[in-house]
Formats: sequence, C-alpha cells, structure tokens
Amino acid sequence: MRKVGAFQAKAHFSELLNKVEAGEKITITRHGEPVAMIVPAHGAVQRENVELRLREIRRIRKGVRLGGLSVKALIAAGRKH
Repeated sequence: MRKVGAFQAKAHFSELLNKVEAGEKITITRHGEPVAMIVPAHGAVQRENVELRLREIRRIRKGVRLGGLSVKALIAAGRKH
C-alpha cells in the first residue's frame, strides 16, 4: 500500500485516482500520520451487494419450516445416500 502526503496527494490527485482505479490502495498522511485512504470503489460495491443479498436471504427464509422434521434426522438421511 502506497503512502502519500496530503500536499503531494492534492498536487497529483488525478494520477492517484488512476492508480486506485487500477486496484491500488493509497493512504493519505498528514505529518507522517495516516488520515485517510483512497480505495477502489468496486470493493465497496461488492460488499454492499453481499449485504443486500444476505438481507434478501434472511427475508426469504423467515417462516420457512421443516414440517416437523429435525435437522439431525435430515443429516442422517443424507448420510445414508
């Protein structure tokens, strides 16, 4: 991960964006201390999609029952085949 000072980041922002777009993560520092990160947006979008899908799965599975069967019985039946 590349570290860049705030002044340099301001002066070369377009160049940094190109590097981030290519997948690089960049830490912006002030007086040598990290204050921000620039990361590719596609990673954030993927996390949002995963969270959206998980919420959808949880919504769908609510109210789904096994009709009186136990999980142990289903596992045992699966092992017999």
